[in-house]
Amino acid sequence: MHYRIQGPARLGGRFRPSGNKNGALPILAACLLADEPVELDNVPEIRDVFTMIELMRQLGAGVEHVSDNTFRVDASGLHTGSVDPELSRRIRASILLAGPLLARLGEVVLPPPGGDVIGRRRLDTHFLALSRLGSKVEAGESYELRARELVGADIFLDEPSVTGTENAILASVRATGETTLRNAAAEPHVQDLCNFLVSLGAGIEGIGTHRLTIQGVSSLGGGSWRIGTDHIEVGSMVGLAAITGSEVIIEDVEIEHFDPLRVGFEKMGIRCMLRDRELHVPSDQALEVQPDLGDQIPTLGDGPWPAFPADLMSIALVVATQCRGTILIHEKLFESRMYFADKVIAMGARVVLCDPHRAVVVGSSNLHGSVMESPDIRAGMALLIAALAAEGESRIYNIGQIERGYERIDVRLRALGAEIERIEAPC
Repeated sequence: MHYRIQGPARLGGRFRPSGNKNGALPILAACLLADEPVELDNVPEIRDVFTMIELMRQLGAGVEHVSDNTFRVDASGLHTGSVDPELSRRIRASILLAGPLLARLGEVVLPPPGGDVIGRRRLDTHFLALSRLGSKVEAGESYELRARELVGADIFLDEPSVTGTENAILASVRATGETTLRNAAAEPHVQDLCNFLVSLGAGIEGIGTHRLTIQGVSSLGGGSWRIGTDHIEVGSMVGLAAITGSEVIIEDVEIEHFDPLRVGFEKMGIRCMLRDRELHVPSDQALEVQPDLGDQIPTLGDGPWPAFPADLMSIALVVATQCRGTILIHEKLFESRMYFADKVIAMGARVVLCDPHRAVVVGSSNLHGSVMESPDIRAGMALLIAALAAEGESRIYNIGQIERGYERIDVRLRALGAEIERIEAPC
């Protein structure tokens, strides 16, 4: 399967982002902690979500597809802590099953998780937190975790890992006593997970900060929850609209989560207008890199929230190719994320990959269509954006990577006027 794209595109209209992929996966895992059924709305229907659902079903949970983007989870039949190896290898989020299964069953056999190949993605933070709560951890071909009882503790995470923080939260909410998590991640999807658990009866204070206090409870009830909007998809669409000179209105935006994105995009001269929960990207913006004081070359870097998100760095690099001026893109978290730059260079971009973490982009450059392969979710979306800004036809293969994170993106972009076709044949 591949996408065939004809550029350059001129888009227009209204776009509604999907639910947050990185919020849906831990919240699905959290449903295993509930003693009563839970209904989730605004769940993105993407490959990673369906893989997580299949993992949960194999563990004994009932998951019903109620309607579009709505699922009902009943974990009362949970009966095993042995996670399927083949399914586990498909997604990074399989690691999020460790905390709930420990809390419910006292033991987990977890194969190494999969996910995007964007550099070393250590699991030490997860096991540090779980061991502090009383779990024994044995590492071999699989990770075996056992705990007769989880007991609250004061935990300083060695890094503000998002999934590490989420696993610690998931185990702590049903531990005995109080847990303090320091140096915790505070991304919007971590906040969404915490608020969801509170709605089920958990006691969590400090939501949105880097210090969480969790009062363990013996049980969690059922309920319903709407997954928050995916701010990464919002950022993706801002970048696409800007470099194609298109006017797009993005609906249902969590405005309080847009500031870190806004600061990053403004470094490249992109302006957006916010009103209520709508984000208006005007057409034909004069995209120009904004120099630092003293006419110095600026840097756009990522970091833990509330810094510019790592998941938008690939897209930021592509956007920078269409902005007048020079900017340094500094991806600090993953040492392989920038390697897709050679594909953009082949399209005509002027990019110097300095090392695994830094790329100098000189714009603006005229991009031309190309044949390429998506290496991961975010780089794949960045290449799709580049193809829509380029002159001529492009083909993107390995689109399963893109579709792991973006729901029906070809259909939704066609609704805005993009010439994009999903081809089932291999060539």
